Amino acid sequence: MKMLFRLLAAVILTVTLSSNSAKAHCEVPCGIYGDSLRIALIAEHITTIEKSMKKITELSAMEKPNYNQLVRWVTNKEEHAAKIQHIVSQYFLHQRIKVTDPKDAKAYKLYTLKLAKLHELLVYSMKSKQTTDLKYIKKLRKTLDDFSHLYFHNHIH
Repeated sequence: MKMLFRLLAAVILTVTLSSNSAKAHCEVPCGIYGDSLRIALIAEHITTIEKSMKKITELSAMEKPNYNQLVRWVTNKEEHAAKIQHIVSQYFLHQRIKVTDPKDAKAYKLYTLKLAKLHELLVYSMKSKQTTDLKYIKKLRKTLDDFSHLYFHNHIH
């Protein structure tokens, strides 16, 4: 009976911890951040959106489209765009980009450039939900690259 209780407790603990870790990073000031991981996740989401767009276009062009698969790819595309938006806002905007004093001109300019790039990522993610136009994939990749450069290297082009 004791063993069964321990096993049940372990399962509950594992499920609780794994469900919390599957969500975005918390807003508790723990100091544990994975900035490069978040950039890599965004890049992966962009690739998934691109594949979804191509599949939607391919399925739509068929004489007898498989509407079930078409809906699944549209849903997939929108879910991954929403995940980008969540990482950008919940992780970077809420937790990682610090408000900067406008009196420090250089730091403030870098701050506003980072904000602008994050806003672009949000808008292009939204646009990728609305269309299958691959130009938004290019814009997402370019903007992510620009933001990454600003964020990790802290200098303006």
